[in-house]
Amino acid sequence: MRGAAAAAALAALVLAGCALGPRYQRPAELAPEAYRDAPQDPASIADLPWFEVFGDAALRGLVEEALANNRDLAAAAARVEQARALAAVQRGELFPDLGYEADAWRERDASFGAPTRGTGTQNNYLGLLNAAWEIDVWGRIRRATEAARAELLASESFRRGVVLSLVTGVAQAYFELRELDLELEITRRTVDTFRETRDLFERQFRGGVASRLDVLRGEAALAQAAATVPEIERQIVAKENELSLLLGRPAGPIERGDALTAQALPPEVPAGIPSQLLERRPDVLEAEQVLRAETARIGERVAAFFPRIGLTAVAGRTSGELDSVLSGPSFWTLVGNAVGPLFTFGRTWYGWRASEAAARAALQSYQQTVLQALADVSNALTARETLARTRAEQERAVEALAEALRIARIRYVGGLATYLEVLDAQQQLLPAELALARTRRDELIAVVALYRALGGGWQEAPPAPGVPLPLAP
Repeated sequence: MRGAAAAAALAALVLAGCALGPRYQRPAELAPEAYRDAPQDPASIADLPWFEVFGDAALRGLVEEALANNRDLAAAAARVEQARALAAVQRGELFPDLGYEADAWRERDASFGAPTRGTGTQNNYLGLLNAAWEIDVWGRIRRATEAARAELLASESFRRGVVLSLVTGVAQAYFELRELDLELEITRRTVDTFRETRDLFERQFRGGVASRLDVLRGEAALAQAAATVPEIERQIVAKENELSLLLGRPAGPIERGDALTAQALPPEVPAGIPSQLLERRPDVLEAEQVLRAETARIGERVAAFFPRIGLTAVAGRTSGELDSVLSGPSFWTLVGNAVGPLFTFGRTWYGWRASEAAARAALQSYQQTVLQALADVSNALTARETLARTRAEQERAVEALAEALRIARIRYVGGLATYLEVLDAQQQLLPAELALARTRRDELIAVVALYRALGGGWQEAPPAPGVPLPLAP
């Protein structure tokens, strides 16, 4: 009893002690007080769940389907389960291993060199319980458990990153698809306009007012415009197939909702404050957990220089009859042991050096991830602001060119202008309309990019799983 009490007291003392190696501390914050060219505002578009940012009902349905069926997301969730199980395995090393053993054997008992007369064959049965426990004096197991838990949280952050990328990827591909639909609509309408112009030239030629050259130029312009339709149709099919892959379904048509021109932009797009990135953006959190894991691995490697101290206990009973094993003679053994390195040809030393180098690399990777996140937000904010101005100017250009085409056609019919004025107005209007459509698309995608850069929709994710450390390091 005294021995058991002493072992329990030693265990409590050891488990209350500190583990070797550096204690993790978050690196000094790199984020400024406000984003570049943006006011400091604690509110952020990233605080909104994705279904409030994207108002198109069809888009919301596609995102929900992707979240339910996407293969990459399912794989990321499986990796989280794997990391959770591995963390639980590592945590289990803190506790004793309990086992049992049952043996049965038959032997002939005969002394060496003695006559076999009087000897016989007998049966023997043995049942025992065993326990082995490594006392974590130096914190090797606690540091390994801390690293495993950090790796679990890193895998969960990766999964959340996949969710964010999937939501924004579906939204971006959908807006690109709706822009291609608008391009096809514009091009087909332009083809009809060129056909009307060609027919106008044809009537003028037959009436002796215009030359054959007018008809030929009108025919060429019509053919050039019509030739772009199949290419746009090919791009639409490719974009639908891209979306189908994100949705986890075979390639096929994609449901449409609001037209590109009917998509509503958020009236205000606050970005929040940069320090929120450290708590919200999945890749930043993942990089920090990797850094934490590598920091804990240093302590695990430092503990490898010291002996592993453990206890082993065996207790059992033996008997010559199977039905009396539990009542047969008993025995027990309690052994303390210490096993440590003496000369490992540098393996222990260089293992420690490697863990320190890995931690330094993880620190640089974390800081680079933070800087990249800040740059992503700044780029998205700038794109959102400049694209709004660009769209306003392009709308003015399209209105002017449409009016110019109307006037040119009136002047041509009245004999006040040549066919070149009509064709030139038509040929300028088509690229202007296409450029406006692409700018509208880019403006929507800029909001998506800002939402992604800020780590949006964070509060919609479930709480991070954990295999909690039973003891603080």
